[in-house]
Amino acid sequence: MTVAINVFWEVIRDRILYIIIIFALLMGAAVRLIPELAATTEKKIILDIGLAGMSILGLIATVFVATELVNKEIEKRTVYLLVAKPISRAELIVGKHLGLSAVLFVLVAAMTVVYLVILSLSRIPYPLESILIASLFIWFELCLMAAVGILFGVFSSSLLATLLTFGVYLMGHSTRDLVAVGKLTKNPGIEQLMMGLYLVLPDLARFNLRNDAVYGQVPYLAGLITDAGYGLLYVVLLLSIAIAIFARREF
Repeated sequence: MTVAINVFWEVIRDRILYIIIIFALLMGAAVRLIPELAATTEKKIILDIGLAGMSILGLIATVFVATELVNKEIEKRTVYLLVAKPISRAELIVGKHLGLSAVLFVLVAAMTVVYLVILSLSRIPYPLESILIASLFIWFELCLMAAVGILFGVFSSSLLATLLTFGVYLMGHSTRDLVAVGKLTKNPGIEQLMMGLYLVLPDLARFNLRNDAVYGQVPYLAGLITDAGYGLLYVVLLLSIAIAIFARREF
């Protein structure tokens, strides 16, 4: 718990919350410019841009912070002090993920508040329940990506870990398309490869509820619980792998 608290305040001090200001400026610009470009569908577009902005800005913050959390300790050699303390390496990895997840919760919650306030001031109607659910699942996705970033940061350089994490994000949103492409080739080898990628990579499309939110649709509770459980299990798996790799490293 101490590790998580330290990570939380460390990340907050790194001015990550400036992202909230960037998001507010983005929303302000969207509210001003979109009505001039799309006179009939501007409200739906603004709703979508807001949720997409939360997701993208949150992803950028998550990737750059998560890939540095362990790597920075190794490069600065402060990891020697950490592993010498009466905490296990597993506690160190889990604590860093919990601390970053708490920061991401604050970040997503703050952006959601800004989003709703700007929509209200602009007199744009919005489905509150759907938006809150979509925001919650944005946070779930970011927590999963934080685990991916920490895993790559444990055994690679910061730059490589960043590139790999962004790659997982892009492919994670395309896993279902990979299966379809494999079937179109009618090549058994490629089909098996694509199916393997589908099974290994996280299915991030599960957490994309932006379209539902824009049209005011609320997914079934059973589906939401299943997708949230999927994300939790994937995070546990990724952190377990990260712990196993970190435990084998010599310091």
